[in-house]
Amino acid sequence: MSARGNSKSGINVATIVILSVFLAVGMVMLLVRLRREITPLELSRDEYPVTGLDLSAHNGDIDFSLLAADSIDFVVLKATEGATFKDPKFHHNYLAARKAGIRNIGAYHFFKFGTDGKMQGINLLNSLVGKTLELPLVIDLEEWTNPKNMHTDSIVVRLQDMIDYLESNGHAVMLYTNKDGYERFVRDRFTDYPLWICSFTKPPLPEDADTDWSLWQYSHWGWVSATDTSVDLNTFNGSREQWRQWLRSVDF
Repeated sequence: MSARGNSKSGINVATIVILSVFLAVGMVMLLVRLRREITPLELSRDEYPVTGLDLSAHNGDIDFSLLAADSIDFVVLKATEGATFKDPKFHHNYLAARKAGIRNIGAYHFFKFGTDGKMQGINLLNSLVGKTLELPLVIDLEEWTNPKNMHTDSIVVRLQDMIDYLESNGHAVMLYTNKDGYERFVRDRFTDYPLWICSFTKPPLPEDADTDWSLWQYSHWGWVSATDTSVDLNTFNGSREQWRQWLRSVDF
C-alpha cells in the first residue's frame, strides 16, 4: 500500500509540474499580447497628422476644453446600441464638445447582430434630433459581446437594412470594425463605404484588401489629460488638406 501511495504521489507531483509549466507559458503569452496592445504604436505625426478620439460613457467625465487645447481634430461619440439603448453620456458629451469648440464631431452605433436593422437605425436617428455632425454616421460592427453562432448572411441582411434606413433619411454611413470583422463582413460586400479599421499593427489592413481605410484606430490604451481613463487613439489616412477634402466630400 505504501508503494502504491508513493506512485500516486509521484504522479501528482508530475501533474502539478506539467500544469505549472503550461500556466507559466500561458501567462507569458498573455503578457506579450497585452504588452502589444497596451503599448500604442508610435505613429509619425508627419505621416499621420490628423488625430481623433472615440468616447462613450465608459470614459467617465471628460474635460472637452482640455481636448480642444490638445488640438484633437475630431471626436466620435457613442450614441446608441441595438434597438433601444442610448449611451447615457451622449447628449452631455455632444454639448460639452460643441461648447469647447471641437469642430468635427461624429456619432457611432454599436450594432447588435440579432436585432432588426431598421429598428437600430431608428434608435440612432432618434438620438440625433437637434444635433449636427461633421462625420458620417458610424456603425460599429464587431463580434465582441455579440452572439457567436449567428450565420453571417443573416447579420449582413440586418446590417444592410440599417444602412438603407440611414441613407434613405439622408445620412452618409461609415463602417467601423477590426480585422476579423473586415474579413467576415466587409470584404466583397461593403467596399463602397468608408472604412474605420481597428488594428494594432502597421499597416492596418492586409496587402490584398479590396478597399482602403479612412480612419484607423491604432490603440485602446492612449492617455490624454482630459480624462482619467484610457482612450482609443485614431488617425486619418492622409494629410490635413486631404482630411479637409474628405470632410467636404461627406454626402449628408
